[in-house]
Amino acid sequence: MASLVERLTKAGKISPPSFVKGATVYETIMGSQAYGVTSNDSDWDVYGFCMPDLGTLFPHTRGEILGFGEQKQRFEQWQQHHINETHGSGNERSYDIQIFSIVKYFHLCMKNNPNMVDSLFTPNRCVVHSSNVAEMVRGRRRDFLHKGAWHTFKGYAYAQMHKIDLKTNSTNPARAELIAKHGYDLKFAYHVVRLMDEAEQILVEGDIDLERNREQLKSIRRGEWTLQQIKDYFALKERTLAEVYTTCKLPHKPDEPKIKALLIDCLEQHYGSLSRVTSGQIGSENTLLGDLRELVERHSR
Repeated sequence: MASLVERLTKAGKISPPSFVKGATVYETIMGSQAYGVTSNDSDWDVYGFCMPDLGTLFPHTRGEILGFGEQKQRFEQWQQHHINETHGSGNERSYDIQIFSIVKYFHLCMKNNPNMVDSLFTPNRCVVHSSNVAEMVRGRRRDFLHKGAWHTFKGYAYAQMHKIDLKTNSTNPARAELIAKHGYDLKFAYHVVRLMDEAEQILVEGDIDLERNREQLKSIRRGEWTLQQIKDYFALKERTLAEVYTTCKLPHKPDEPKIKALLIDCLEQHYGSLSRVTSGQIGSENTLLGDLRELVERHSR
């Protein structure tokens, strides 16, 4: 399956950093399509991750000592919005794309950032591009989940409730019309319910099915819930899930060694053995110091 980033770059639609074009290994559709609540596929929110060069991941290999002297900027993510592409049928499709370094991606998923976690659990039909490395990550996606998800997902739901109360999107004409009709922003409301539902799945099952509650979410987007029903649902979930949290069998925090081992496996799958660049971490300190001296001398010439 061809990379969307590579295709759009060749078409002159986007200008990502040079290595991103050929090193993007995972792309998936996010948003309402991933949650199964839209019948319109014209707008695509795409998340993914890429494999930066080894010098970015292991700066000592290019003579850089962290915290000393001039520090080179390291790639973490690239994004571009409102990218229009015409398809064979003549339909125009608009993309919003965010591509992360695999290291940044792992870090955010390990913190159970809701958007990033969702990008790991999208339905297969939403996966635009997936290499062997990406399949390794998706196959182990449940390893990223922990009880901390309750705090992050609830926090994001609180933020959506706050936006509803402030009517912050009233400057958007279409959504302002819906706010006037229903008394609240339907999109913010459906995210409140979705986030709490996902938190429940994580705590109870240690897994996420993004489409499980799509009919419920569709009814909210049709305006069939009152604002009070949304608030009551949020309050009920908050109470019940606080109790579920205490008996949940997931670990309290991420299993960092396990996730780091997966990251190393992914890097070696892509680059080959990392024994040279990680020798100081898995071998003797003198080996790493010798490498650093050699690199500093070489880059100083």
